[in-house]
Amino acid sequence: MELVTVFLIVVALLAIVVAKKTIVIIPQSETKIIERLGKYYNTLEPGINVIIPFIDRAKDMVAMARGRYIMTDRIDLREQVYDFPSQNVITKDNIQMEINALLYFQIVDPFKAVYEISNLPNAIEKLTQTTLRNIIGEMELDQTLTSRDTINSKLRLVLDDATNKWGIKVNRVELQDIIPPATVLQAMEKQMQAERNKRATILTSEGEKQAVILKSEADKTAVINRAEAAKQQQILHAEGEAQARIRKAEAEAVAIDKITEAVGKSTNPANYLLAQKYIQALQDIASGQDTKTVYLPYEAANLMGSIGGIKEMFKAG
Repeated sequence: MELVTVFLIVVALLAIVVAKKTIVIIPQSETKIIERLGKYYNTLEPGINVIIPFIDRAKDMVAMARGRYIMTDRIDLREQVYDFPSQNVITKDNIQMEINALLYFQIVDPFKAVYEISNLPNAIEKLTQTTLRNIIGEMELDQTLTSRDTINSKLRLVLDDATNKWGIKVNRVELQDIIPPATVLQAMEKQMQAERNKRATILTSEGEKQAVILKSEADKTAVINRAEAAKQQQILHAEGEAQARIRKAEAEAVAIDKITEAVGKSTNPANYLLAQKYIQALQDIASGQDTKTVYLPYEAANLMGSIGGIKEMFKAG
């Protein structure tokens, strides 16, 4: 009975081992390459898969985990990122600098990733380094520092084309740091300071120039405004004098009409007005009020005629 019990236990253990070796559960976004008697047999899909124990086995491949290489039979189909260490590169103008890059890639053909390359992470790293050196070697320092997107695009295209035969799809490449030598950094700092001083000087000069221009425009506007005001004043003064003369002429015309009505048509109104002004002038001279006017002799006959006209006017009145 003891032998039977031991036998049953052994059979049960063997059945468990065989079942574990037969049934393979693959998580989502992973796969395994199965070899049968050393030859490629199948690529397992996510879920439950059945293989023949001791005849079928999963193919191991090299993978990167926590910065070191490991052997694993599981192939991760998700996008992966490799952070490569800094490396020295030389630009076209012979400036040595350090650059490190991030590479985002994805295994799209597990068969090629296993059988076309022996150490996939190391191959990708070395290919990235040599390609980066070639690209930077064709560019000068200033162009390198200002053309990250261009470098990323070129590097991605070259890597994607070169890794296609390994079943790899390179999605993008990002340069993390570009570190020039300390002497170059100091020279760049001095250049930037000089450029800032230059811009400050230019801005100050532009400000002073604009201030002078605005002041001259303000002076010009003030002169124009003063000239326009004087012009308007003269125009208004002339218009006022013209209106005054018109009003005076109208008043004299009315006075002449009234005198004509008073003295009749037989007497000339002009003689009356002239005599009246002459008498007024004589009164001013007599009173001493008019000291600036010089009077010329006036014919007595004309004066008497004017006075006679006045007399006739009063008689008619």
